Amino acid sequence: IVSNIVDLDRFHPATAPRAAGDGPHLIVARNLEALYGNDTALRAFALLAPHHPGARLSIAGSGPEAGALAALAYELGIADRVRFTGRLDRDQMAALYRDADLMLNASRVDNMPNAILEALASGLPVVTTDAGGIPFIVRQRETAILVPVDDPAAMAGAALDVLDEPALRSALAAAGVHEVQRYRWCAVRAELLSAYADA
Repeated sequence: IVSNIVDLDRFHPATAPRAAGDGPHLIVARNLEALYGNDTALRAFALLAPHHPGARLSIAGSGPEAGALAALAYELGIADRVRFTGRLDRDQMAALYRDADLMLNASRVDNMPNAILEALASGLPVVTTDAGGIPFIVRQRETAILVPVDDPAAMAGAALDVLDEPALRSALAAAGVHEVQRYRWCAVRAELLSAYADA
């Protein structure tokens, strides 16, 4: 197994506290395709929104489900609190991570998502499904919170735990920044060289 690499010069925690807003800012950083479960993330946000009336959700990505997801946000009564940013470049994504309080990842199928590594590197707590290889890169309630696939209630409950427990939020953020150090190029290059040597 050769790990993905994260650019820690670009993806890093904010150097100054984020300006206080009306409520928490949640993000999703996956393309708008069925396998990424963005509909589950929207349903989870709709469940937690009454607990945080000022909460807002940004979904960064593009794809064939854009129209259906916008319609679902309207149906759920959260359209005025959800922003579809479209595809962002790497610097824009880094800025979005630093502006957020929590990332939701609702993948139904996954391997080693860069979005999770980038969020961890940015000091952003993550609530994610336990799909595919994700449980091999994060540890439950240590570096992220894992929930079952296609379970909006579980995702909403985990998100509320993070948003409502400052100590948990801080612990996840600190542990994530520490954990992601092993995905720097200087750490991964030895794995890659070994794979080539074996081949």
